[in-house]
Amino acid sequence: MKLATKKYILLTALMAVANWALAQSGSGEGSNWFIYILLAVAVLLFFVIVIQVSDNMLAIEAKRVGVSDRGGSFSIFPTSKELVPRRKPDYAMDERVISTSRGYDILLEGEPESKSVSDASVTTYAILPPNFIGLSPIPKVTVEVGDNVKAGDILFFDKKRPEIKYAAPVSGEVIEINRGAKRSIAEVVILADKELVYRTYDVPDPDNASREDLVAFLLESGAWPLLRQRPYNTVPDHNEVPRDVFISTFDSAPLAPDMGIVVDGREAAFQKGLDVLGKLTAGKVYLGLDARDKEQAPHAAFAEATGVEKYYFSGKHPIGNVGVQLHNTRPIGGDDVVWTPGVQDVITLGALFTEKKFMAERVVALVGSELKEPKYVRTYQGARVKELVDGNLASENVRLISGDVLSGQKVAEDSYLNFYSQQLSVIEEGDYYELFGWLLPIDPRPSISGTFPNFLFPGLKFKGDTNTHGERRAFVKTGDYERVLPMDIYPQQLMKSIMVADIERMEGLGIKELVEEDVALCEFVCVSKQPLQQILRQGLDKMREEG
Repeated sequence: MKLATKKYILLTALMAVANWALAQSGSGEGSNWFIYILLAVAVLLFFVIVIQVSDNMLAIEAKRVGVSDRGGSFSIFPTSKELVPRRKPDYAMDERVISTSRGYDILLEGEPESKSVSDASVTTYAILPPNFIGLSPIPKVTVEVGDNVKAGDILFFDKKRPEIKYAAPVSGEVIEINRGAKRSIAEVVILADKELVYRTYDVPDPDNASREDLVAFLLESGAWPLLRQRPYNTVPDHNEVPRDVFISTFDSAPLAPDMGIVVDGREAAFQKGLDVLGKLTAGKVYLGLDARDKEQAPHAAFAEATGVEKYYFSGKHPIGNVGVQLHNTRPIGGDDVVWTPGVQDVITLGALFTEKKFMAERVVALVGSELKEPKYVRTYQGARVKELVDGNLASENVRLISGDVLSGQKVAEDSYLNFYSQQLSVIEEGDYYELFGWLLPIDPRPSISGTFPNFLFPGLKFKGDTNTHGERRAFVKTGDYERVLPMDIYPQQLMKSIMVADIERMEGLGIKELVEEDVALCEFVCVSKQPLQQILRQGLDKMREEG
């Protein structure tokens, strides 16, 4: 029960006592008793206010210094979870488990039936400069059409930060350098060799090398863009030491890949990546593990990882988002900077030291109801979409999404997977209208609204499409955002402060803790159909420009 609720209950009870005393006062003596009761009420109210203010100040100070005793907040009062603790999974009895009831799991058709991974028949790959937030629209390209490159050779670098270089995921011939609006560089395309050739490195020993030597090597090798930082979700500044590193070892988004399948066979590279990251931070490497399944423990590569601090998380989406895990363990405060690489990025980073190669291999989940055979495939960063789905589309009227259906990006068939994507979702294009759809919701669909009796069928999977079932309308307050975002943030107030460019209020409301994927579910449940991810990015870019 929230403290505010307790306060209102107490006030109601006290006022009831006062009214009873007033009704009983028919004499001078009764009036004296009434005065005494009012004084008692005033004293109790004073203490309630003092305790509430103290509790709030304690939580604010705990967040400022980045400490926590229960996953992100301090309080004088015990929570319901502490009074009646939930049963931990057997495999996590000695570990810290953070549970949340807020969120919503969208169950969609199109999950791979087989857990095996096949090799994808892809010949063309590309690195897309627009994938990197803050990168110059026209980076300095170091190759030309017709050049042959090795996997790991530098393709381009940022003119603003020339130390940060971007490497080729495969070896082969550069066949296209495509441009976008205002002559910006949109794609650097490589026709891959049948047998990949790798660039050789003089790899430092991470156990003995200094942090400066490791940073210099990662910059020169082109591996630095594997790292991302909060705030802003940008490639980190190489001169800035992160407070901590956070890695989520599971993804709770719709049809997201199983990270246990991804890491299987790459355990040594993953552990080496963790060791290297531990040398690059002033704090700790935090690993978020999956405790949603009470019977099935996470992959041994995660559960038995060394040199890290592990937390288990249980709940509904977006519990797998690294931002949610970060917020509920050690939130960002003040000028804090943390790094948030993904599991496959850590594997590539570690392989630089174990294999002495830039191995941009990716296990990609091809998922969605519009695929004949959803499956896992092994390919490389920036694989061509058309070759990934060739002969596997169940229909023509489909939406191809690089990423998940909530926070992914629409891509054309002749385009390429985004740099950080590990999932290609294929669903029906929702270009249709429903007659009185708002009044007669006949077709079942994922929704948090009580209009649909989804709670009666908790395991039912839906055939998703892109129809929003409504148009953009007045930005009204419903409380739905807070129901699905397990963070101590007021999303609607934040969005409105972004829309009026109130920078001080944006920062005070916690914009630095968020990236687009964290509010993607809020956008899904939004009855006003507001583009929350787009609004948030506008705010983050504004904050970054203002410094």
